[in-house]
Formats: sequence, C-alpha cells, structure tokens
Amino acid sequence: MQSVSTKPYLIRAIHEWCSDHDFTPYLVVAVRGKMQVPTEYVKNGEIVLNISYNATRNLNLGNDYVSFSARFNGVSRDITIPVGAVVSIFSRENGEGMGFEYEGPTDGEQEDAPESAPASKDDGGDEPPPSRPSGGRPSLRVVK
Repeated sequence: MQSVSTKPYLIRAIHEWCSDHDFTPYLVVAVRGKMQVPTEYVKNGEIVLNISYNATRNLNLGNDYVSFSARFNGVSRDITIPVGAVVSIFSRENGEGMGFEYEGPTDGEQEDAPESAPASKDDGGDEPPPSRPSGGRPSLRVVK
C-alpha cells in the first residue's frame, strides 16, 4: 500500500488556522522548472505568496496542486504550484507555521504546471510579497 502524504492536509490546516485568527497565510515555494508563477518575483529560487482569501480568487488547496488567481502589479495572474514544491506556510503577523522538505517530481510526473489546472494568486497590491520574518532561510522546522 502506498503512503499518502500529510503535506496537503497540513497546508490546509495551517491556512485555516491563519484565516480563523485573522492572520495572513504566506506560502514559500521552491521554484523549479517551468512552474506557473510570476518569475519576476522569484528570489534565490523561491517565491513567497500571500494566499489569504482577500488576496486570492478561486483558491484551491488540493492534494496535488495549490492553485488560485491573484494580482501582481495590477495584473491578474493564474498560479499553479505542485504541493511537493511548497517549502513552508506561515503567518505574516507572527511567523508561526510549518516547514516542509522540498519534494521533487516523482517518476513520470512533470514539474510543469498542468494545462488543465490553472490557478492564480492575488496579493491585492502593487508591492511584491514581503520576505520571510527572519529575512533569511525559513526558521520553521519539522517537529516529530
């Protein structure tokens, strides 16, 4: 029997926790290959995205992909991210959240976003998303 990843469930749980407490959930994504993200906001191979309900449209936190529509510099963009590329999810206000290991594509799986699952992110402003609270690598760690 194949093991099912808990990662998409934990992402949804942290997103819900942030939303319930009026915190702003941010997603850190390792950008590899031809992902469907605005490349002009990628720094050091990562992009930080505001995935609050106010900043996104049609947010879908699925088991395989995170997808939504968002505005970047006033232009609506569709964003599609493989769940395996999510490095962390955290609250902008207090930095609490969860970090994950990057999971590359499995055999036969493409790293590119599928044509049939478009999504986008809207940060609601003209500014690029802020950097992590620590300003460096994520300080989140997996607790067992």
